[in-house]
Amino acid sequence: MKHTKLLHSVLVLMTCSTPLWADYPIASHRYLADPTPLVTKDRVYIYCSNDDESPVEGSYNIPNIICVSTSDMKNWTDHGSVFRASEETKWAKKTWAPAAIERDGKFFLYFGNGGANIGVVVGDSPIGPFKDVLGKPLIEHGTKGVQPAKDMWLFDPAVFIDDDGQAYIYFGGNGDDNVRVAKLKKDMITLDGEVMKMTAPNFFEAAWLNKYKGVYYFSYSTTPKAGMRFDYMTSDKPTSGFTYRGVVSDQPPINNNNHHAAQFEFKGHWYHVYHNRIVAKEAGIPTGFRRNLALDEFEYEADGSIKKVRFTNNGVKQLGGLNPYARVEGETFYAQKGVKTDLCEEGGLCLTDLQNSDWVKIIGVDFGSRSAGKFSARAACGTAGGKIEVRIDGPQGKLLGTCEIGETGGAQKWKTFSCGISGASGKRDLCLVFKGGDGVLFKLDCWKFE
Repeated sequence: MKHTKLLHSVLVLMTCSTPLWADYPIASHRYLADPTPLVTKDRVYIYCSNDDESPVEGSYNIPNIICVSTSDMKNWTDHGSVFRASEETKWAKKTWAPAAIERDGKFFLYFGNGGANIGVVVGDSPIGPFKDVLGKPLIEHGTKGVQPAKDMWLFDPAVFIDDDGQAYIYFGGNGDDNVRVAKLKKDMITLDGEVMKMTAPNFFEAAWLNKYKGVYYFSYSTTPKAGMRFDYMTSDKPTSGFTYRGVVSDQPPINNNNHHAAQFEFKGHWYHVYHNRIVAKEAGIPTGFRRNLALDEFEYEADGSIKKVRFTNNGVKQLGGLNPYARVEGETFYAQKGVKTDLCEEGGLCLTDLQNSDWVKIIGVDFGSRSAGKFSARAACGTAGGKIEVRIDGPQGKLLGTCEIGETGGAQKWKTFSCGISGASGKRDLCLVFKGGDGVLFKLDCWKFE
């Protein structure tokens, strides 16, 4: 990804601020918003509006979609930009509030081109690349059934495939009568009939649909007058008959602005993913156009009502442990201080701009009963290099070993460096602390233990 000088200055401020912790925020090294999930058997992928390129003050600039994912709900992998409208389409410049779904081995990514229209792109994997197969919007203001509408915002798509295989897309904004839903054909890129009208009290934006025990739950962000809560309705049908049921979540802490969220199930647990603005607050910059991701668990009551989300800053339980004996991407972590991510010529992303005393923390690393004796890291270095201190529990925790990183011939010339370690057994939190002289030390692609 390419950062402007302004963004670089802001991220330097982030580096110098108090270390940031999950579960709000998650992916604390980036400004991300409007999250929606795609759940596979083994991972959850979260697709987001990218606030990294927005000015600190003025307005949103959201030209691309960022994806992060997790297998354990605590350690998150940054997949970077998976779609940029200005480069991959001839008709769209913006990618607001995306949503993704899988069908028959294909992955479909829907997004709002501002409030003007809604597009869909298709890929062979959850992280793309995604292609604009239609070459035009999927839904426009002139699409049959969208009008009449007063001051309609045509954005915030949510896509749902029912148990019978029928797919639906929900969207709209800025008025109780501005909720819209349409059937999708099996190809997921063609509407099946006219758009249908729905109504929701205090409807503002962020339409979302999930199903629980045969009941359809339509949730959404309410108007500023109603507190920008996240409310919900239920029905025994996916497109009509909805009854207002109450509040999913209040306005999130450290937000006081637009509210976008979604509910999903993964491995028997239900989650509420949303955004707030703690990263910008900790960086000491205006929070209006720089948002960050957050996550909490929630439960249903016996009568099917939602037990209102209780916001926490570290309340989500880890599902399983992380295997340190397989390759672990450098851009996978729970918390961090000072790191950034960038494209890696060997594929995917890498950690970059690593400077003295920066670190990443990976929690629930399961070394098992045996004691690991070797740590290896794949790094690139065009400078004098530095070292990785391998510690447990935190950046000041017990030192297991130190891996020296030398010059490799360039910032994208990759070599593997190793060191002996001792004391790595059981299930522990791991911290990689980057040490060296002034300036940028090296880049980190991946690591593993033996």
